[in-house]
Amino acid sequence: MLPLIVEPEELESHLDDENLLLIDLCILENYSTGHLPGAIHVSPGDLISGIKPATGKLPDIERLNSLFSAIGYDKNKQVVVYDDEGGGWAGRFIWTLDVIGHSRSSYINGGLLAWRAAKLPVTPERPTISPTNVDLQKDHRFIAEKKDVLAAIADPDILIWDARSAEEYRGTRVFADRGGHIPGAINLDWLETMDRQNSLKLKPQMQTLLDSHGITRDKSIITHCQTHHRSGLTYLIGKMLGYNIRAYHGSWSEWGNDPDTPIET
Repeated sequence: MLPLIVEPEELESHLDDENLLLIDLCILENYSTGHLPGAIHVSPGDLISGIKPATGKLPDIERLNSLFSAIGYDKNKQVVVYDDEGGGWAGRFIWTLDVIGHSRSSYINGGLLAWRAAKLPVTPERPTISPTNVDLQKDHRFIAEKKDVLAAIADPDILIWDARSAEEYRGTRVFADRGGHIPGAINLDWLETMDRQNSLKLKPQMQTLLDSHGITRDKSIITHCQTHHRSGLTYLIGKMLGYNIRAYHGSWSEWGNDPDTPIET
């Protein structure tokens, strides 16, 4: 079994493994130009409901069954995911895998950027996919709903990790009816977890970074952003570090568009 965070060079020797399911979440242009051999492209739009106002919520089970059937999903496969933006959509996919009860998942550290930087092979050829019959169930342990976040505000054992920009957190940049943040939430922008000098790989000493912001492993964590895209990466980081972490999939698009939710600026 591959580790949750796999380096490009480590994965290369496993590309021919029969039990590998390699998922590409890059923009279609990048996939078409050159992707990892054997990688199946999934549009990020397939991972979200698209229903306003909280467009980033998990799709219904019928859509998930359709998606996972189309990619040839098998519960016994090692699913390896990557994107071209530092891990947001890849992390979102791994969260989705957790929700459907899949235990064997990996993220390619740095994704396509790191793979290309290591001068590893890419191809424009699309693989042949054999659809599978799937009957998925949702494990709600990894999902935070609005009611869970409301309850967490007064719970000293739960921290809310806001992965948006500082401007969104302060309410000076607004993408909903109201701006600001969930009371008590800690802001650590997802971009600050990426090493921009090293192909957007995860920064080393990640535990130290989180500790310095008060996002500590002794607390249960609920993470969110605007649509649970950026917080796909912060969820992945929490999982990597062994945190008890959930994702608020309604995120700010639900919270900020609800006139009754409490907000701080």
